[in-house]
Amino acid sequence: MEFIEKIREGYAAFGDHQTWYRVTGDLSSGRTPLVVIHGGPGCTHDYVDAFKDVAASGHAVIHYDQIGNGRSTHLPDKGPSFWTVELFLAELNNLLDHLQISDNYAILGQSWGGMLGSEHAILQPKGLRAFIPANSPTCMRTWVSEANRLRTLLPAGVHETLLKHEAAGTYQDPEYLAASRVFYDHHVCRVNPWPEAVARTFAAVDADPTVYHAMSGPTEFHVIGSLKDWKSTGRLSAINVPTLVISGRHDEATPLVVKPFLDEIADVRWALFEDSSHMPHVEERQACMGTVVKFLDEVCSVPHNVLKAG
Repeated sequence: MEFIEKIREGYAAFGDHQTWYRVTGDLSSGRTPLVVIHGGPGCTHDYVDAFKDVAASGHAVIHYDQIGNGRSTHLPDKGPSFWTVELFLAELNNLLDHLQISDNYAILGQSWGGMLGSEHAILQPKGLRAFIPANSPTCMRTWVSEANRLRTLLPAGVHETLLKHEAAGTYQDPEYLAASRVFYDHHVCRVNPWPEAVARTFAAVDADPTVYHAMSGPTEFHVIGSLKDWKSTGRLSAINVPTLVISGRHDEATPLVVKPFLDEIADVRWALFEDSSHMPHVEERQACMGTVVKFLDEVCSVPHNVLKAG
């Protein structure tokens, strides 16, 4: 039977602010819905839009823009102290309650989204059925050290150019931006040119970098914001749901970066996409979606309404 895509959009009030969300599929289907948490911090849902494909399997897919980004409330006057992990955890819980799915849901967090998802899963929420950290750090110091290692392997002169401008603080210099793009083309998204949805997210960050600069920094690999010392290592063993780790062979989230997920979580498996970097959902879209659907079908195989009835 042909899948007919059912889509609805809305806003969830979050204090004085608004969180934009989109539901693809039917939340009343009885199958565990998937909440997609975008990266950044400070990106938008656009670049992870491809995960809507999962809805064809019967698992509704929820995308949302975290506050400060995209179609949600922008707060460019808020200082760095406002933008905290706790803020975004509260927003996620608020959205789950708004959609009335807090008793049955799975989470896929991409990059920073997987960091936030880890923090959420570590708290062992009762309704969480499965967790998918995709291309996600477990320790920012390891993330940065691995990024620096990858930079030294780029074409001659790129790493030196990056170092020069980072020392001078000239992050908007065209030379620095061009050198950064070389890293991105190798280790963030290897599709050339970037798909429109990916380009749209990066344009949105450039237009309002408030959250990205406060929590991360000027680039993926120069982390000087509030997350610079963040880590989930040593706490991941608290995650008590089936977990699927996703990464790419050329990913800035290298095997060393994701290894603590595999070492500490009891029920875990790893999907490494050989032709991808940081965005297998774009670079190997069909294979990535198939892997996600297979995992959800395996670990959320019994419709939740049957579980509740029993």
